[in-house]
Amino acid sequence: MKVSREIKTAVLVIISIVLFIWGYSFLKGKNLFDNSNKLFVVYENVAGLAPSAPVTLNGLTIGKVNSISINPDGKLLVELHITTDFPISKSSIAEIYDSGLVGGRQIAIKPNLLDKNYTVSGDYLQASSKLGLTDALAQQLEPLQAKIQELLENADVLFTNVNDVLDTQTRQNLKSSIASLNATLSEFSVASKNVNEMLADNKSHLNNTLKNADKVSGNFAIISDSLAKANLGQTVKNLEKTLAKVDKIMADLEQGKGTMGKLIKDETMYTNFAKTSKELELLLQDVRLNPTRYVNVSLFGKKNKPYVAPVNDTIKK
Repeated sequence: MKVSREIKTAVLVIISIVLFIWGYSFLKGKNLFDNSNKLFVVYENVAGLAPSAPVTLNGLTIGKVNSISINPDGKLLVELHITTDFPISKSSIAEIYDSGLVGGRQIAIKPNLLDKNYTVSGDYLQASSKLGLTDALAQQLEPLQAKIQELLENADVLFTNVNDVLDTQTRQNLKSSIASLNATLSEFSVASKNVNEMLADNKSHLNNTLKNADKVSGNFAIISDSLAKANLGQTVKNLEKTLAKVDKIMADLEQGKGTMGKLIKDETMYTNFAKTSKELELLLQDVRLNPTRYVNVSLFGKKNKPYVAPVNDTIKK
């Protein structure tokens, strides 16, 4: 059977159209002969995720991103083509992550193995997004950037205030103060040198003084030991007993007990003692003035002269 040229041309055109459609779909990440499951995820932000990006499960590629579209509410709808027969539960999470510095963004399926309610084509998974390296670094550096900015502002204010304070007069005063400080340090250095020389000259005297101090300390230790062995406690007790007896004697005197107490407190005894003392005084005075009245001694056997009373007797009865 002979095929006409028109039929050949028509068949060639149809094949070309099919190949064009297939190639166009393939370049867009679609496979017309693909029978994979379609799952959907809604994200707030896909963070640079592109169509044809791999979809992995525990690091194994199980599909790819087929398309990304914008919903009327502004959220992004991502269509996933899953080619694995591994059952994925409906509570699994589709997390966008950064595969590396040059690998781009991908989606990792985090399955919930405890959930036996598996997905079918057309179901939705829960969305999650993990910060990439650059995003995480930027997030960590953001507070540091704010602090650096605040530090720079404070430094600018500080320098401005320093410039306002350090006018010409203040700078001159500061220079004078520094010069005075240098002079003081120089004088202190000279004084320190003199002290060192004095100590060197009197080193022997200082050594003798220290030795004497050691001797005094040793003697003090000996005295302390002697005092400790002297039974000061018993001595203090004896002293207390003695003082108690003295207190009793004083109390007895105050109460008029005993001879001394009566002498101090008894008015009659005091009067008699005073009278007796007066009479004794008069007697002694009369003996001094008229000894012959009381003593008459004759060495040659003469008779004693009779006593003649003095005309002016000083003793008053």
